[in-house]
Amino acid sequence: MIRQGHIMILAPVRRDRVEALRSLLATLNSAPGLANPQNALVPFARFENIHVARFVILDDRTLGDRRSYPGVHFPDEKIFLTLIADCDGPGDALLESLTERAADGLRQIFRHCEEMDDATDLLAWMRRRNVEPTTYYVNWVGRTVRQVREEAQLHDSLLAVLPKLTETSPTRLHQALRDALLAGGLKLTPVAGKSMLQCLTQIGGLLSRPLILLVLSPLLILGAPLFFLILRRKETSDPAFIPRVDATRMRDMSAREDHDVTNPFSAIGSLKPGAFRRYLTKAILYTVNWSTTYIYTRGRLARVGTIHFARWVLLDDDRRVVFASNYDGSLESYMDDFINKVAFGLNLVFSNGIDYPATDFLVSGGATREHEFKNFLRRHQLPTDVWYKAYPGLTTRNLARNARIRAGFEHTYLTEDEARLWLAEI
Repeated sequence: MIRQGHIMILAPVRRDRVEALRSLLATLNSAPGLANPQNALVPFARFENIHVARFVILDDRTLGDRRSYPGVHFPDEKIFLTLIADCDGPGDALLESLTERAADGLRQIFRHCEEMDDATDLLAWMRRRNVEPTTYYVNWVGRTVRQVREEAQLHDSLLAVLPKLTETSPTRLHQALRDALLAGGLKLTPVAGKSMLQCLTQIGGLLSRPLILLVLSPLLILGAPLFFLILRRKETSDPAFIPRVDATRMRDMSAREDHDVTNPFSAIGSLKPGAFRRYLTKAILYTVNWSTTYIYTRGRLARVGTIHFARWVLLDDDRRVVFASNYDGSLESYMDDFINKVAFGLNLVFSNGIDYPATDFLVSGGATREHEFKNFLRRHQLPTDVWYKAYPGLTTRNLARNARIRAGFEHTYLTEDEARLWLAEI
Protein backbone atom coordinates (compact mmCIF):
# COMPACT_ATOMS: atom_id res chain seq x y z
CA MET A 1 0.00 0.00 0.00
CA ILE A 2 1.25 3.47 -0.88
CA ARG A 3 0.76 5.65 2.18
CA GLN A 4 0.30 9.39 1.90
CA GLY A 5 3.25 11.61 2.69
CA HIS A 6 3.49 15.33 3.34
CA ILE A 7 5.71 18.38 3.40
CA MET A 8 5.52 21.68 5.26
CA ILE A 9 8.25 24.14 4.35
CA LEU A 10 8.39 26.86 7.01
CA ALA A 11 10.59 29.88 6.21
CA PRO A 12 10.84 33.31 7.89
CA VAL A 13 9.85 36.12 5.52
CA ARG A 14 11.89 39.31 5.34
CA ARG A 15 9.57 41.90 6.86
CA ASP A 16 10.10 44.41 4.08
CA ARG A 17 9.07 41.78 1.49
CA VAL A 18 5.75 40.56 2.91
CA GLU A 19 3.48 42.57 0.63
CA ALA A 20 5.63 41.89 -2.44
CA LEU A 21 5.44 38.17 -1.63
CA ARG A 22 1.68 38.34 -1.24
CA SER A 23 1.37 40.02 -4.63
CA LEU A 24 3.62 37.40 -6.24
CA LEU A 25 1.60 34.53 -4.77
CA ALA A 26 -1.58 36.08 -6.17
CA THR A 27 -0.17 35.56 -9.68
CA LEU A 28 -0.42 31.79 -9.13
CA ASN A 29 -4.22 32.02 -8.85
CA SER A 30 -7.15 31.91 -11.24
CA ALA A 31 -9.49 33.26 -8.51
CA PRO A 32 -8.79 34.72 -5.05
CA GLY A 33 -6.84 32.05 -3.17
CA LEU A 34 -7.56 29.35 -5.79
CA ALA A 35 -4.50 28.13 -7.71
CA ASN A 36 -4.33 27.94 -11.45
CA PRO A 37 -3.22 24.28 -11.72
CA GLN A 38 -0.92 25.16 -14.63
CA ASN A 39 0.46 28.42 -13.24
CA ALA A 40 3.91 29.44 -14.44
CA LEU A 41 5.70 29.30 -11.08
CA VAL A 42 4.55 26.07 -9.41
CA PRO A 43 2.28 24.13 -11.81
CA PHE A 44 0.78 21.78 -9.22
CA ALA A 45 -1.18 19.76 -11.79
CA ARG A 46 2.05 18.44 -13.30
CA PHE A 47 2.81 16.61 -10.05
CA GLU A 48 0.45 13.65 -10.31
CA ASN A 49 0.94 12.54 -6.71
CA ILE A 50 -0.15 15.80 -5.02
CA HIS A 51 -3.63 15.66 -3.45
CA VAL A 52 -3.78 19.19 -2.03
CA ALA A 53 -1.26 21.98 -1.59
CA ARG A 54 -1.15 25.56 -0.38
CA PHE A 55 1.03 28.61 0.18
CA VAL A 56 0.14 30.63 3.29
CA ILE A 57 1.84 33.66 4.79
CA LEU A 58 1.68 33.09 8.55
CA ASP A 59 1.20 36.69 9.61
CA ASP A 60 -0.35 36.36 13.06
CA ARG A 61 -2.70 39.28 13.70
CA THR A 62 -3.65 37.99 17.18
CA LEU A 63 -0.27 38.44 18.88
CA GLY A 64 -1.70 41.47 20.68
CA ASP A 65 -4.01 39.14 22.59
CA ARG A 66 -0.99 38.10 24.64
CA ARG A 67 -1.29 41.42 26.50
CA SER A 68 -4.13 39.87 28.48
CA TYR A 69 -1.37 38.09 30.43
CA PRO A 70 0.46 41.07 32.02
CA GLY A 71 3.87 40.32 33.43
CA VAL A 72 4.50 37.41 31.07
CA HIS A 73 7.31 37.97 28.57
CA PHE A 74 6.60 36.86 25.02
CA PRO A 75 9.40 37.21 22.46
CA ASP A 76 8.81 38.86 19.11
CA GLU A 77 7.59 36.35 16.55
CA LYS A 78 8.55 36.13 12.89
CA ILE A 79 6.26 36.11 9.89
CA PHE A 80 6.59 32.80 8.03
CA LEU A 81 5.81 31.56 4.58
CA THR A 82 4.70 27.95 4.49
CA LEU A 83 4.30 25.58 1.57
CA ILE A 84 2.12 22.63 2.59
CA ALA A 85 1.40 19.62 0.39
CA ASP A 86 -0.13 16.18 0.93
CA CYS A 87 1.01 13.57 -1.55
CA ASP A 88 1.30 9.88 -2.37
CA GLY A 89 4.60 8.43 -1.25
CA PRO A 90 7.36 10.01 0.85
CA GLY A 91 7.40 13.75 1.27
CA ASP A 92 11.13 13.90 0.58
CA ALA A 93 10.54 12.42 -2.87
CA LEU A 94 8.10 15.26 -3.55
CA LEU A 95 10.73 17.79 -2.48
CA GLU A 96 13.14 16.29 -5.00
CA SER A 97 10.50 16.40 -7.73
CA LEU A 98 9.61 20.02 -6.93
CA THR A 99 13.28 20.95 -7.11
CA GLU A 100 13.70 19.24 -10.48
CA ARG A 101 10.55 20.61 -12.13
CA ALA A 102 9.70 23.92 -10.45
CA ALA A 103 13.03 25.25 -9.14
CA ASP A 104 12.87 28.64 -10.88
CA GLY A 105 9.36 29.38 -9.63
CA LEU A 106 10.14 28.25 -6.10
CA ARG A 107 13.26 30.42 -6.07
CA GLN A 108 11.21 33.45 -7.11
CA ILE A 109 8.85 32.78 -4.21
CA PHE A 110 11.36 31.81 -1.53
CA ARG A 111 13.69 34.70 -2.47
CA HIS A 112 11.45 36.80 -0.22
CA CYS A 113 12.54 34.63 2.74
CA GLU A 114 15.62 34.74 4.91
CA GLU A 115 18.81 32.89 3.93
CA MET A 116 17.75 32.37 0.32
CA ASP A 117 19.56 33.76 -2.71
CA ASP A 118 20.58 32.57 -6.17
CA ALA A 119 23.53 30.59 -4.81
CA THR A 120 21.50 28.67 -2.22
CA ASP A 121 21.03 24.92 -2.67
CA LEU A 122 17.23 24.90 -2.98
CA LEU A 123 16.66 21.25 -2.08
CA ALA A 124 18.90 21.39 1.00
CA TRP A 125 17.28 24.70 2.03
CA MET A 126 13.78 23.19 1.84
CA ARG A 127 14.84 20.02 3.64
CA ARG A 128 16.18 22.06 6.57
CA ARG A 129 12.86 23.85 6.82
CA ASN A 130 10.58 20.86 6.34
CA VAL A 131 8.57 20.63 9.58
CA GLU A 132 6.87 17.46 10.81
CA PRO A 133 3.30 17.92 12.08
CA THR A 134 2.55 17.19 15.70
CA THR A 135 -0.77 15.70 14.60
CA TYR A 136 -1.62 14.57 11.07
CA TYR A 137 -4.90 13.27 9.64
CA VAL A 138 -5.70 11.58 6.32
CA ASN A 139 -9.29 10.81 5.40
CA TRP A 140 -8.48 7.43 3.81
CA VAL A 141 -4.98 6.10 4.28
CA GLY A 142 -3.59 4.63 1.05
CA ARG A 143 -6.10 6.15 -1.39
CA THR A 144 -3.96 7.63 -4.17
CA VAL A 145 -4.62 10.50 -6.57
CA ARG A 146 -4.60 8.00 -9.43
CA GLN A 147 -7.19 5.84 -7.68
CA VAL A 148 -9.44 8.85 -7.02
CA ARG A 149 -9.30 9.94 -10.65
CA GLU A 150 -9.79 6.46 -12.10
CA GLU A 151 -12.77 5.75 -9.85
CA ALA A 152 -14.33 9.12 -10.76
CA GLN A 153 -13.87 8.27 -14.46
CA LEU A 154 -15.46 4.86 -13.86
CA HIS A 155 -18.51 6.52 -12.32
CA ASP A 156 -18.80 8.96 -15.24
CA SER A 157 -18.46 6.13 -17.76
CA LEU A 158 -21.16 4.07 -16.04
CA LEU A 159 -23.49 7.08 -16.05
CA ALA A 160 -22.88 7.55 -19.77
CA VAL A 161 -23.50 3.91 -20.73
CA LEU A 162 -26.38 3.09 -18.36
CA PRO A 163 -29.18 4.90 -20.29
CA LYS A 164 -28.21 3.04 -23.49
CA LEU A 165 -28.87 -0.44 -22.04
CA THR A 166 -32.22 -2.20 -22.16
CA GLU A 167 -31.67 -4.90 -19.54
CA THR A 168 -34.21 -4.92 -16.70
CA SER A 169 -32.67 -7.47 -14.33
CA PRO A 170 -30.18 -5.80 -11.92
CA THR A 171 -27.80 -8.76 -12.24
CA ARG A 172 -27.87 -8.72 -16.06
CA LEU A 173 -27.57 -4.93 -16.08
CA HIS A 174 -24.47 -5.16 -13.88
CA GLN A 175 -22.97 -7.70 -16.28
CA ALA A 176 -23.89 -5.63 -19.33
CA LEU A 177 -22.23 -2.55 -17.85
CA ARG A 178 -19.09 -4.54 -17.10
CA ASP A 179 -18.98 -5.97 -20.59
CA ALA A 180 -19.51 -2.58 -22.25
CA LEU A 181 -16.78 -0.77 -20.28
CA LEU A 182 -14.25 -3.59 -20.46
CA ALA A 183 -14.83 -3.88 -24.20
CA GLY A 184 -14.19 -0.16 -24.44
CA GLY A 185 -10.74 -0.64 -22.95
CA LEU A 186 -11.40 0.48 -19.37
CA LYS A 187 -8.49 -0.34 -17.09
CA LEU A 188 -8.26 0.26 -13.36
CA THR A 189 -4.92 0.30 -11.60
CA PRO A 190 -4.99 -2.45 -8.93
CA VAL A 191 -5.31 -1.13 -5.38
CA ALA A 192 -2.35 -2.37 -3.38
CA GLY A 193 -3.11 -3.95 -0.03
CA LYS A 194 -1.06 -3.68 3.12
CA SER A 195 2.16 -5.61 3.29
CA MET A 196 2.84 -7.94 6.20
CA LEU A 197 5.28 -5.40 7.63
CA GLN A 198 2.67 -2.64 7.40
CA CYS A 199 0.10 -4.83 9.16
CA LEU A 200 2.51 -5.69 11.97
CA THR A 201 3.53 -2.05 12.32
CA GLN A 202 -0.13 -1.03 12.49
CA ILE A 203 -0.90 -3.59 15.20
CA GLY A 204 2.19 -2.65 17.18
CA GLY A 205 1.42 1.05 17.01
CA LEU A 206 -2.22 0.50 17.93
CA LEU A 207 -1.29 -1.46 21.06
CA SER A 208 1.64 0.71 22.13
CA ARG A 209 -0.26 3.65 23.64
CA PRO A 210 -2.73 1.55 25.71
CA LEU A 211 0.18 -0.54 27.02
CA ILE A 212 2.12 2.57 28.03
CA LEU A 213 -0.95 3.97 29.78
CA LEU A 214 -1.47 0.64 31.54
CA VAL A 215 2.09 0.68 32.85
CA LEU A 216 1.80 4.31 33.97
CA SER A 217 -1.74 4.00 35.35
CA PRO A 218 -0.71 3.89 39.05
CA LEU A 219 1.19 7.18 38.67
CA LEU A 220 -1.61 8.71 36.59
CA ILE A 221 -4.21 7.82 39.21
CA LEU A 222 -2.08 9.27 42.00
CA GLY A 223 -1.44 12.46 40.05
CA ALA A 224 -4.98 12.96 38.78
CA PRO A 225 -6.27 15.02 41.76
CA LEU A 226 -3.36 17.46 41.53
CA PHE A 227 -3.72 17.68 37.74
CA PHE A 228 -7.43 18.55 37.92
CA LEU A 229 -6.82 21.01 40.76
CA ILE A 230 -4.23 22.91 38.69
CA LEU A 231 -6.37 22.67 35.56
CA ARG A 232 -9.47 24.03 37.26
CA ARG A 233 -7.51 26.85 38.88
CA LYS A 234 -6.20 27.90 35.50
CA GLU A 235 -9.58 27.59 33.80
CA THR A 236 -11.18 29.88 36.37
CA SER A 237 -8.36 32.44 36.29
CA ASP A 238 -7.61 32.66 32.55
CA PRO A 239 -8.44 36.09 31.11
CA ALA A 240 -11.75 36.19 29.27
CA PHE A 241 -10.99 38.52 26.36
CA ILE A 242 -12.79 37.92 23.07
CA PRO A 243 -12.29 40.75 20.56
CA ARG A 244 -14.56 41.07 17.57
CA VAL A 245 -13.55 39.87 14.12
CA ASP A 246 -12.44 42.60 11.73
CA ALA A 247 -15.18 42.95 9.11
CA THR A 248 -12.79 43.85 6.27
CA ARG A 249 -10.66 40.81 7.00
CA MET A 250 -13.74 38.59 7.05
CA ARG A 251 -14.82 39.87 3.62
CA ASP A 252 -11.35 39.14 2.24
CA MET A 253 -11.40 35.57 3.54
CA SER A 254 -14.97 35.01 2.39
CA ALA A 255 -13.92 35.97 -1.15
CA ARG A 256 -11.46 33.05 -1.05
CA GLU A 257 -14.06 30.46 -0.04
CA ASP A 258 -16.50 28.21 -1.91
CA HIS A 259 -14.77 28.18 -5.31
CA ASP A 260 -15.04 24.38 -5.05
CA VAL A 261 -17.04 21.89 -2.97
CA THR A 262 -13.93 21.72 -0.76
CA ASN A 263 -12.29 24.62 1.08
CA PRO A 264 -8.97 25.17 2.84
CA PHE A 265 -8.74 26.42 6.41
CA SER A 266 -5.52 27.93 7.76
CA ALA A 267 -5.11 29.33 11.26
CA ILE A 268 -2.46 30.31 13.79
CA GLY A 269 -2.63 31.18 17.48
CA SER A 270 -0.66 31.42 20.70
CA LEU A 271 -0.80 28.95 23.56
CA LYS A 272 -1.58 30.19 27.04
CA PRO A 273 1.70 30.79 28.85
CA GLY A 274 3.31 28.32 31.22
CA ALA A 275 4.70 24.80 31.17
CA PHE A 276 1.37 23.25 32.24
CA ARG A 277 -0.51 24.42 29.15
CA ARG A 278 2.43 23.67 26.85
CA TYR A 279 2.91 20.07 27.99
CA LEU A 280 -0.83 19.44 28.16
CA THR A 281 -1.19 20.59 24.55
CA LYS A 282 1.64 18.34 23.41
CA ALA A 283 0.21 15.34 25.29
CA ILE A 284 -3.24 15.88 23.74
CA LEU A 285 -1.90 16.37 20.21
CA TYR A 286 0.33 13.29 20.47
CA THR A 287 -2.67 11.26 21.64
CA VAL A 288 -4.83 12.59 18.80
CA ASN A 289 -2.03 11.74 16.37
CA TRP A 290 -2.01 8.15 17.66
CA SER A 291 -5.76 7.92 17.00
CA THR A 292 -5.50 9.43 13.49
CA THR A 293 -2.63 7.07 12.68
CA TYR A 294 -4.15 3.83 13.95
CA ILE A 295 -7.92 4.29 14.41
CA TYR A 296 -9.38 7.05 12.23
CA THR A 297 -7.95 5.90 8.90
CA ARG A 298 -11.08 5.05 6.92
CA GLY A 299 -13.15 8.12 6.16
CA ARG A 300 -13.94 9.71 9.53
CA LEU A 301 -12.29 11.74 12.24
CA ALA A 302 -14.46 10.70 15.17
CA ARG A 303 -17.97 11.43 13.77
CA VAL A 304 -16.85 13.99 11.19
CA GLY A 305 -16.43 12.70 7.64
CA THR A 306 -15.87 15.90 5.64
CA ILE A 307 -12.10 16.39 6.15
CA HIS A 308 -9.66 15.31 3.44
CA PHE A 309 -6.38 16.19 5.21
CA ALA A 310 -5.52 18.12 8.38
CA ARG A 311 -2.53 18.90 10.57
CA TRP A 312 -1.58 20.66 13.79
CA VAL A 313 1.97 21.98 14.03
CA LEU A 314 3.72 23.45 17.07
CA LEU A 315 6.26 26.16 16.30
CA ASP A 316 8.36 28.86 17.99
CA ASP A 317 9.46 26.57 20.83
CA ASP A 318 5.85 25.47 21.31
CA ARG A 319 4.54 29.00 21.88
CA ARG A 320 2.22 28.89 18.85
CA VAL A 321 0.16 26.35 16.92
CA VAL A 322 -0.63 26.26 13.19
CA PHE A 323 -3.73 24.38 12.05
CA ALA A 324 -4.43 23.59 8.40
CA SER A 325 -7.27 21.49 7.01
CA ASN A 326 -9.13 20.72 3.77
CA TYR A 327 -12.86 20.24 4.30
CA ASP A 328 -16.08 19.88 2.29
CA GLY A 329 -18.77 22.54 2.43
CA SER A 330 -18.77 26.07 3.78
CA LEU A 331 -16.81 27.18 6.83
CA GLU A 332 -20.07 27.75 8.68
CA SER A 333 -21.20 24.15 8.07
CA TYR A 334 -17.71 22.92 8.96
CA MET A 335 -17.83 24.66 12.33
CA ASP A 336 -21.40 23.50 12.99
CA ASP A 337 -20.44 19.91 12.14
CA PHE A 338 -17.72 19.89 14.76
CA ILE A 339 -19.74 21.75 17.38
CA ASN A 340 -22.70 19.38 17.05
CA LYS A 341 -20.69 16.15 16.88
CA VAL A 342 -17.38 16.52 18.72
CA ALA A 343 -17.41 19.74 20.75
CA PHE A 344 -15.46 18.02 23.52
CA GLY A 345 -12.73 17.16 20.99
CA LEU A 346 -12.46 20.80 19.92
CA ASN A 347 -12.09 21.76 23.56
CA LEU A 348 -9.34 19.21 24.12
CA VAL A 349 -7.34 20.35 21.12
CA PHE A 350 -7.89 24.11 21.13
CA SER A 351 -8.73 25.16 24.71
CA ASN A 352 -5.08 25.74 25.63
CA GLY A 353 -5.04 28.64 23.17
CA ILE A 354 -5.28 32.25 24.30
CA ASP A 355 -8.85 33.63 24.12
CA TYR A 356 -10.54 30.26 23.64
CA PRO A 357 -14.03 30.29 25.24
CA ALA A 358 -13.97 29.15 28.86
CA THR A 359 -14.02 25.37 29.45
CA ASP A 360 -14.84 23.21 32.46
CA PHE A 361 -12.34 20.38 33.03
CA LEU A 362 -11.23 20.65 29.38
CA VAL A 363 -14.27 18.97 27.81
CA SER A 364 -17.41 21.00 28.56
CA GLY A 365 -18.19 24.61 27.73
CA GLY A 366 -15.78 25.99 25.17
CA ALA A 367 -17.07 25.15 21.68
CA THR A 368 -20.64 24.85 22.96
CA ARG A 369 -20.51 28.63 23.43
CA GLU A 370 -21.17 28.77 19.73
CA HIS A 371 -20.87 32.50 19.04
CA GLU A 372 -17.66 32.85 21.05
CA PHE A 373 -16.12 29.75 19.47
CA LYS A 374 -16.87 30.84 15.89
CA ASN A 375 -15.51 34.27 16.71
CA PHE A 376 -12.33 32.63 18.05
CA LEU A 377 -11.83 30.57 14.88
CA ARG A 378 -12.52 33.46 12.53
CA ARG A 379 -10.06 35.74 14.36
CA HIS A 380 -7.29 33.16 14.13
CA GLN A 381 -8.04 32.20 10.54
CA LEU A 382 -5.49 33.26 7.94
CA PRO A 383 -6.20 33.95 4.28
CA THR A 384 -4.90 30.97 2.31
CA ASP A 385 -2.88 32.73 -0.38
CA VAL A 386 -2.76 29.82 -2.86
CA TRP A 387 -4.67 26.53 -2.66
CA TYR A 388 -4.70 23.57 -5.05
CA LYS A 389 -6.82 20.41 -5.10
CA ALA A 390 -6.11 17.61 -7.57
CA TYR A 391 -9.74 16.51 -7.96
CA PRO A 392 -12.09 19.52 -7.86
CA GLY A 393 -15.78 18.82 -7.51
CA LEU A 394 -15.31 15.64 -5.45
CA THR A 395 -16.19 15.47 -1.76
CA THR A 396 -15.14 12.76 0.68
CA ARG A 397 -18.60 11.25 0.19
CA ASN A 398 -18.03 11.13 -3.56
CA LEU A 399 -14.69 9.41 -3.03
CA ALA A 400 -16.24 6.79 -0.75
CA ARG A 401 -19.16 6.21 -3.15
CA ASN A 402 -16.84 5.83 -6.12
CA ALA A 403 -14.75 3.31 -4.20
CA ARG A 404 -17.89 1.25 -3.49
CA ILE A 405 -18.90 1.46 -7.16
CA ARG A 406 -15.46 0.22 -8.16
CA ALA A 407 -15.68 -2.70 -5.71
CA GLY A 408 -19.04 -3.74 -7.20
CA PHE A 409 -17.79 -3.31 -10.74
CA GLU A 410 -14.81 -5.58 -10.14
CA HIS A 411 -17.05 -8.41 -8.91
CA THR A 412 -17.79 -10.74 -11.79
CA TYR A 413 -21.18 -11.64 -10.31
CA LEU A 414 -23.63 -9.92 -7.95
CA THR A 415 -26.92 -11.23 -6.60
CA GLU A 416 -30.11 -9.38 -7.51
CA ASP A 417 -30.12 -7.47 -4.21
CA GLU A 418 -26.40 -6.69 -4.39
CA ALA A 419 -26.73 -5.50 -7.98
CA ARG A 420 -29.76 -3.35 -7.11
CA LEU A 421 -27.82 -1.61 -4.32
CA TRP A 422 -24.82 -1.18 -6.60
CA LEU A 423 -26.93 0.43 -9.34
CA ALA A 424 -28.41 2.79 -6.76
CA GLU A 425 -24.89 4.05 -5.99
CA ILE A 426 -24.45 5.02 -9.64
